Amino acid sequence: MNANIETNPLLERLPKHLKQFIKPQDYGDYTPINQAVWRYVMRKNVDYLSRVAHHSYLDGLKKTGIEIDSIPSMYGMNRILTEIGWAAVAVDGFIPPNAFMEFQAYNVLVIASDIRQLEHIEYTPAPDIIHEGAGHAPIIANPEYAEYLRRFGEIGCKAISSHKDYQMYEAIRLLSILKEAEDTPQEKIDEAEKAVADLQNNMGELSEMAQIRNLHWWTVEYGLIGTVENPKIYGAGLLSSIGESAWCMTDNVKKIPYNISAANQNFDITQLQPQLFVTPNFSYLSLVLEEFANKMALRTGGLSGIQKLIHSNALGTIELSTGLQISGVFTNVLEDEGKPIYIQTTGKTALSYREKELVGHGTLTHPHGFGSPIGKLKGFNLAIEDMSPKDLQAYSIVENETVRLEFEGDIIVEGEIITGSRNLHGEIILISFRNCTVTHGETILFEPEWGNYDMAIGKKVVSAFSGPADVNSFDLINTVPKTTTIKAQHTAERDDLEILYQTVRLTRENKSATTELNTVFHKLKENHPNDWLLSVEIAELLKNSNKDQLLQEVLVHLDQLKVKRPEVAHLIAGGLDLIFDKEAV
Repeated sequence: MNANIETNPLLERLPKHLKQFIKPQDYGDYTPINQAVWRYVMRKNVDYLSRVAHHSYLDGLKKTGIEIDSIPSMYGMNRILTEIGWAAVAVDGFIPPNAFMEFQAYNVLVIASDIRQLEHIEYTPAPDIIHEGAGHAPIIANPEYAEYLRRFGEIGCKAISSHKDYQMYEAIRLLSILKEAEDTPQEKIDEAEKAVADLQNNMGELSEMAQIRNLHWWTVEYGLIGTVENPKIYGAGLLSSIGESAWCMTDNVKKIPYNISAANQNFDITQLQPQLFVTPNFSYLSLVLEEFANKMALRTGGLSGIQKLIHSNALGTIELSTGLQISGVFTNVLEDEGKPIYIQTTGKTALSYREKELVGHGTLTHPHGFGSPIGKLKGFNLAIEDMSPKDLQAYSIVENETVRLEFEGDIIVEGEIITGSRNLHGEIILISFRNCTVTHGETILFEPEWGNYDMAIGKKVVSAFSGPADVNSFDLINTVPKTTTIKAQHTAERDDLEILYQTVRLTRENKSATTELNTVFHKLKENHPNDWLLSVEIAELLKNSNKDQLLQEVLVHLDQLKVKRPEVAHLIAGGLDLIFDKEAV
């Protein structure tokens, strides 16, 4: 298969800070064992999920071109996803939540292209192509759900994180990598689990990002739809887990009507979920999302929005009532009577209007930060943005005039006006001064020696959100994780087993004679006595052959394995059920 990603207009639109997370899918890296793991999971899923999943799942498998017998290629997926207005990219494991959601906002599905090892065939805490490709992709073929996913990304990528959120992300990413990797020492896993637990117990008040990640988990990943008494599965985490998809349908898992309270329900990626939320339909998901968005600083702004940005210690944006947007790392806010009166960023800052950087006001102009008063002038009912040209002339707020502006909260700006910038409505959004001094009581906030002073105009902060207003203002605004996924080790024993799996695969595809199965099986018993999946595949091929004696040998061997390895007995039984008790998929 072609390992390249077919050109897709949606991928070409992606900003460079998202493209840094994309990695090529090298289809040749998938081994015969990987293909067998995919096939087993998909056969089990299609058989079981046809009864318990939302009808969009099976419809979506056809529409998105997800095959049962072979791991999908990104090339093929992109070709088919284009028809439903989506695209897909490969990434390395978990990526930062803001970036993940921003991909969704661009109608791009993020797929961790690695696949779980055989020992974790039922469930892995690490994202993999079974979870992403077989879980997420089919459901987005439902237009109403796809719009929810896009809108979730659009809102979610604006959610403000706390400074601890990224620590939690890195800790969970490391834990998922260690748990999925082969032969990780238990002490390393224990150490990583303790780090996650310690962070979970000391997160403090949940940030917007933590809350919206909870909503994402209980809908996109682990959502049920229908009624509490008779729910169906649509969450990708359940659709891709042959163990948990069955477990979640039992009375062991509490079913709760979905509502905004799910935002405060934390989760543990390493455990089976003790409760799940049930939405009556896909449109209700969007109603709850909008209800949550109405509480976000994105829509409420104000002092609390600025404080959230300061607490995040990360790149963020505030938007003023004039539409002027200030993007940078916010480090301070002065307040008076519960209102912000002066804001300050530190480091590279950019000014924008309607998500487009203002000419001459990028990070090269403001490399060390930006500060400005917010609010009305003291003793004036009319804000500067609402003043007519006649009003501005009356108060000497015109070019080449030296003016003293005293704002509410005792912020004083005094200097010579150079020029002003206006928005599309003709309102002044920015005034530039020379020889300017800005004070708050006895504190000097800006002095002439620092250069020209640019003062933002806005009587209030209407919005505050994560990230820049113009994505082109900053270089690579998301951080690529330091850790990378750990690949399976190549050993002589493993390579020999791969050859046996490949022989059986070729036999199924009529590229190899069934006479080789006898040799393969006896080599398997002798050299790899603990492997169970290949024996199940051999039994499938022997069922309709005339080799009854060999089939009986294989079945006896599998019965012995059930006793020898009780932890995989149900997996063996499940595989044989597909062959002998039901019609083959």
